[in-house]
Amino acid sequence: HCLAVRAVCQREIDCDRGNGYSWKITLLRNYWKSKVKQEWLSGKYSNIPSQFSLPEKSMYPMDADTWGEILEAELER
Repeated sequence: HCLAVRAVCQREIDCDRGNGYSWKITLLRNYWKSKVKQEWLSGKYSNIPSQFSLPEKSMYPMDADTWGEILEAELER
C-alpha cells in the first residue's frame, strides 16, 4: 500500500519518512490525499459545470506544491 501511495505522493512520503515517521503513520497521513490527488491528476474533475458537481471526497488539504502539480497536469490536457 505504501508503494502505491508513494507512486502518487512521492514528495510527501519521502518528507514524512525523512522526518522519522513510521511507514504505518506515513500511510495513514497520506492515503486519502493520494486518492484525491490521483483523481485530480487523472482529469476526473476537469470540465465540471460547478462546484456542486464535485463528489464529497474531491477535496483534501494539500500544500501549494501539490496544487501546482495538479494545475500543471490541467494545463497539459
